[in-house]
Amino acid sequence: MAVLVRRSRLRLAFLFFAAIFGSNHALSLSTPTPDRRPERLLLPLKTQHVPRLSSSLLRTGASAGGKLPFRHNVTLTVSLSIGSPPQPATMVLDTGSELSWLRCTSPTEPSQPVFRPLSSKSYAPVPCSSPTCAARTRDLPVPASCDAPTKRCHVVVSYADASSAEGTLASETLLIGPSARPGFLFGCMDSGQSSSPDEDAKTTGLMGMNRGSLSLVTQMGLGKFSYCISGLDSSGVLLFGDAGFDWVGPLNYTPLVQISTPLPYFDRVAYTVQMQGIKVSGKVLPLPKSVFEPDHTGAGQTMVDSGTQFTFLLGPVYTELRNEFARQTGGALRALNDPNFVFQGAMDLCYLVPSARPELPELPEVRLVFRGAEMSVPGPRLLYRVPGEMRGSDWVYCFTFGNSDLLGIEAFVIGHHHQQDMWMEFDLEKSRVGFAGVRCDLASQRLGLG
Repeated sequence: MAVLVRRSRLRLAFLFFAAIFGSNHALSLSTPTPDRRPERLLLPLKTQHVPRLSSSLLRTGASAGGKLPFRHNVTLTVSLSIGSPPQPATMVLDTGSELSWLRCTSPTEPSQPVFRPLSSKSYAPVPCSSPTCAARTRDLPVPASCDAPTKRCHVVVSYADASSAEGTLASETLLIGPSARPGFLFGCMDSGQSSSPDEDAKTTGLMGMNRGSLSLVTQMGLGKFSYCISGLDSSGVLLFGDAGFDWVGPLNYTPLVQISTPLPYFDRVAYTVQMQGIKVSGKVLPLPKSVFEPDHTGAGQTMVDSGTQFTFLLGPVYTELRNEFARQTGGALRALNDPNFVFQGAMDLCYLVPSARPELPELPEVRLVFRGAEMSVPGPRLLYRVPGEMRGSDWVYCFTFGNSDLLGIEAFVIGHHHQQDMWMEFDLEKSRVGFAGVRCDLASQRLGLG
């Protein structure tokens, strides 16, 4: 969905898995009891594609000086049930956001999926007088306020793609896996501004999965969760609880960065790790480690974010990587050389590939070096075909790393495109993120979700 404005963070409307909550497709791997949560809950995930983007949304004039709003081409959604009686809802699953929310009215599109609070017996708006209104929302980008006419707790979320939503903080019964969870806090949104109508036509809202007090992770008391995103249109995996599958192999762990002092540009509830360098075909980019470290304002943190499609690097790092990739592939790829074209407002290294012969040459591997672990980005994931964009009979492909500076964000963001075919584990109990290469489509089949 986009980046939260408060912390200059990136949040492209995302992609996440279509997980079927509250249905026979959700597989509990332990026997739940009435007073105990299941230790492990396994859910199927499916990659979805947003309809083709108009090329006019991707192009900017060289003299215009304006920045493009974010646009995303792939989204991963979570299908679940909420309310009494249960209503189906399809939500963007986002590890970079805190407050989950549902669209409760649709003033422009009658067919747009919405949650209907008046049809649910368990729906309860949070009043302004409730301690929850002030105490639980203080870490949101915009803390809750009181809506005077209704005396209800009013919440607002804003994203860097110029989209926003606002409405009432409320509680509901969430049906997830084999059990119902009453008292789930979320935003019941009745107004907003969208930059992605194609996605809105498919989704009811957004599910926040970061470490904030209002996120699903915190409200469910999860100590660990994992996902595996398939690069194909087949099912992936979302797992609540401990994995412990022998076939996943040993995970490479990097610790979460914890900063207790509030800083203006540091998101303390994001999954922040410490990047230390980048390699291209084994060559270490000549950059000091200090360029990857947050400064005294908190700018420069590195976030692992499933809600962002691609990976974005601060200007000096992006430029060094861009130049090295172009140097190593100079004889194998034909550059676009169109200064008026910048994909998603931040990706200015693009190439022409004949549509009649769309095979890409062998590309160098990029490795992201973190504290204690390295993440491999293989060659095929370094170029992305821009939907609907052609020059004559040639497709346009762009480098899948972008420049954070062009988007006005002060962070490194590791997007889900570079997390494909990896088992990604978020271990809150030990304050770390782990990953290992896995064929996620095969993992889904092995777990009986294919």
